[in-house]
Amino acid sequence: MSFHTPQKVAELAVEAGVRKANLPASTLIVLGFLGGAFIAFGFLLDIRVTGNLPKEWGSLASFLGAAVFPVGLIMITVGGGELVTGNMITVMIAGLARRISVGKIITNYIWITVMNFIGAIFVAYMFGHVVGLTETGPFLTQTIANAQAKLDDTFIKSFVSAIGCNWLVGMAVWLAISAQSVGGKILGVWFPIMAFVAIGFQNLIANMFVIPAAIFAGHFTWFDYFRNFVPVFLGNTVGGSLFVACIYYVAYLKPNQK
Repeated sequence: MSFHTPQKVAELAVEAGVRKANLPASTLIVLGFLGGAFIAFGFLLDIRVTGNLPKEWGSLASFLGAAVFPVGLIMITVGGGELVTGNMITVMIAGLARRISVGKIITNYIWITVMNFIGAIFVAYMFGHVVGLTETGPFLTQTIANAQAKLDDTFIKSFVSAIGCNWLVGMAVWLAISAQSVGGKILGVWFPIMAFVAIGFQNLIANMFVIPAAIFAGHFTWFDYFRNFVPVFLGNTVGGSLFVACIYYVAYLKPNQK
């Protein structure tokens, strides 16, 4: 069989969370950097694909951008990388199974969040600003429009939108774990990630790229960014931890836990 049962996926997710929570600091630093950079590359590709498409294309243009965005999580899943929004599923379910402590969960979240931010900022500055990939013509317009859409949401709208986002990201992680082949993992990641981007949900790591990219281009402020960071971080945490990790823990692991 080329895929695992949901029960087995829950068990594998716990083991993955234990491994992630016990990684040495040096590994967390480099893999966290890669995680943020890879998601940023996915968003950069989205902008470059959709930036000069005719407005008349409407939601089709959004779909094309959403179709290429998943390359970031595919690189993380297959090539290696740490993403805090993904760890909100695996590390959390390992904590619920009492395999790691609360301190381990918090430490992992802090390390990976910081390094994801650095990785995303690196891509935004070096390739968006220095190379100019987000600061010329229609690509600048698209970058500003994407950032503005994130910042226009109120605290509660950002929070709820972020819940929906990491519910889908969590399912992408879950489906990737279920697959036993590289092709299966890619398909498992692609559909839920494409869905959250096409819908327009708020993602913590994606925002770490697009809002700073607009800031480097002379638009918005760092206060605007951190005002968005708080509700999106909280919403992503609820979406991944409650609607994926907690629900699957209750369904598949809690009945068998002593």
